[in-house]
Amino acid sequence: MNEKTKNENLGRKNLETFKSSEKTPVVVVLDNIRSLNNIGSVFRTADAFLIEKIVLCGVSGTPPNKEIEKTALGSTESVTWEYEKETLEAMKKLKNTGYKIVAVEQAGKKVWLNEFKRGEDKLALIFGNEVYGVSQEVIDISDCVIEIPQLGTKHSLNIAVSVGIVLWEVVKANNQ
Repeated sequence: MNEKTKNENLGRKNLETFKSSEKTPVVVVLDNIRSLNNIGSVFRTADAFLIEKIVLCGVSGTPPNKEIEKTALGSTESVTWEYEKETLEAMKKLKNTGYKIVAVEQAGKKVWLNEFKRGEDKLALIFGNEVYGVSQEVIDISDCVIEIPQLGTKHSLNIAVSVGIVLWEVVKANNQ
């Protein structure tokens, strides 16, 4: 019989070990995300992949917030985060500190996610508003735009789902 693993046997890091662990050199930037549940989900996913930090921009809510915590399940304590009022300013700061700016959006000149190669680059991955996506101004200063291939009738994915898919691909590619 294949028994489900109990939580205490998963071998997860405690908070102190997590904070001192080497992080995946990726920053997740949330550009005006309205849903606090989406923000909480992004925190939890960032924790799962040992992401360096999250930058919350514009109207994006920030911890502490009970609506964020519903889905974050404590990961607002483990994942480093900061707030920047203007997404463009956050991008400029990240670019000036050596990050490759990558917008996750549908655009004419894009790279499909499954063809994207991070290499040794530190990445700043920008995910946009639930309705409007990543702003054109941010796309204009991005080094690259990646798009998640989709096969159905809808033209977009939920922001939290998109973050999970992109982080999995970026981390997986680097660990192969």
